[in-house]
Amino acid sequence: MLLLCTFLLPAQETFLHCGKLVDTKNGKVLSEKTIVISGGEIKAVYNGFVQPDNKESIIVDLRQKTVLPGLIDLHVHLESETSPQSYVTRYTANEADVAFSSAVYAKRTLLAGFTTVRDLGGSGVNISLRNAINAGKVIGPRIFTAGKSIATTGGHADPSNGNKRLEMGDPGPKEGVINSPEEARKAVRQRYKEGADVIKITATGGVLSVAKSGKNPQFFIDEIEAITQTAKDYGMLVAAHAHGDEGMQRAIKGGVKTIEHGTFMSDATMELMKQYDAFYVPTISAGKFVADKAEVDGYYPEIVAPKAREVGPQIQGTFAKAFKKGVNIAFGTDAGVFPHGENAKEFRYMVEAGMPAMKAIQSATITNSLLLGMENEVGQLAVGFIADIIAVDENPVVNIKTLENVTFVMKNGTIYKQ
Repeated sequence: MLLLCTFLLPAQETFLHCGKLVDTKNGKVLSEKTIVISGGEIKAVYNGFVQPDNKESIIVDLRQKTVLPGLIDLHVHLESETSPQSYVTRYTANEADVAFSSAVYAKRTLLAGFTTVRDLGGSGVNISLRNAINAGKVIGPRIFTAGKSIATTGGHADPSNGNKRLEMGDPGPKEGVINSPEEARKAVRQRYKEGADVIKITATGGVLSVAKSGKNPQFFIDEIEAITQTAKDYGMLVAAHAHGDEGMQRAIKGGVKTIEHGTFMSDATMELMKQYDAFYVPTISAGKFVADKAEVDGYYPEIVAPKAREVGPQIQGTFAKAFKKGVNIAFGTDAGVFPHGENAKEFRYMVEAGMPAMKAIQSATITNSLLLGMENEVGQLAVGFIADIIAVDENPVVNIKTLENVTFVMKNGTIYKQ
C-alpha cells in the first residue's frame, strides 16, 4: 500500500521495529533494533523491540525487514526521461509540461528509496521542482541541483546543438555556454543567481548530444579553474561530465570534485584522482542502457548510436579498475538516461564489478552525504540525524538486488511507502 503522506502530530513519536539495521558508519548489519522518530529526526536507537509508553505513539512493524538510511543518488536528471521521442520533445514541450513530468519522476525516485538526489543539469525547472518539494507542494526526494549545466559552444549541453543554423544563435553564459574564463565566472554567478546548489560542467563530449565526438576535451584548464574558483566563493562544488581521458585530467587539475561517467579513464588519471582527492561517479546503469538501445533502430539519432555502442561495453570495466586502484567512489546513476525509479540497479552492477555490497551501500550513504555537506544529517541511522529511512525484504549485503524493491520509505519522518 502506498501512503502518499502520513502527517504526524508534533507530540507523536514513531517506533520502527527493525529486524535488521544497516550500520553504514561501521559497515555492519545489526539485529533487532528500535528506531524512535519525532519531529522528523531520529531521537533514539534501542536494542530489541521497545514498546512506547505514550498511547499516541505509532508502531511500524519492520521485524521481517532490513532497514537502511535513505539512499542518495549523486547524478540524476529529473526533468526528462529516455524515449525515442525525447529529441523532438525538447522542441514541443512547454516549461509547464516539463514541470509536470518532473514531478512524476521525482515521486517515482523517492518511492524507489532515494530520499536525496543531486540533479546535474536541466533547463532550470529542476530548481523550481526542488523548491516545490521543500515547500511540501510536490512529493519527491531532497534535491541538490545544478540548474543548467555549463558547456562550451557546440559542446555537450550547448542547448542549441541539433538546431538548424538559423535557430542556433549564439548562446552565452546566461544559457550556460562559455568560451573564456571571464564568461565562465559569469555563468557560475548566473547559476547562483538562479538558485543552483552545485555547478555541473561538460568537460568532454557526450553520448546523447547531437554532436560528433563523445570524448574530446571541451574546456581549457583556465576556464575550468575560473569555474571552480568562482564556485568555491559561493560555497558550491563542481561536478564534471567526462568520458574522454584528457578532459578528465584537465577537470581534476582544474579543481573539479566529482568526475561523472569516467568511461575512458586511464591508469594515470586514476592516480591523479587519488592525488587530488577527487571522486568518481561511475553511472554504469546509463552506459549499459544506452548501449542496448543503440541496437534499436530509430531509438537514437544516427550521430548518437555509434557513441552509445562505444561507451556501454567500457564503463563497467573502468569502474572495476578504478575501485581496485583505490579511487574514491561516489554512487550516481544518470537516471533519466534510463527510466527513473530503476536507480538501484547500479548497486548490482557495482557488486558485479568487484565492489563489496557494504561498500556500495556506503557509497550511496556515507560518501554521498559528505559530498553534499550533510554528513551529520543524512546517510546514517543515528541519533540526531534526519529520519530518512527505507526498508527492504532481505539483507542487501547478502543479496544486493533486494535494493531494487524497496518496501518502506520515510523521508523527514513522514512515511511515503509502507
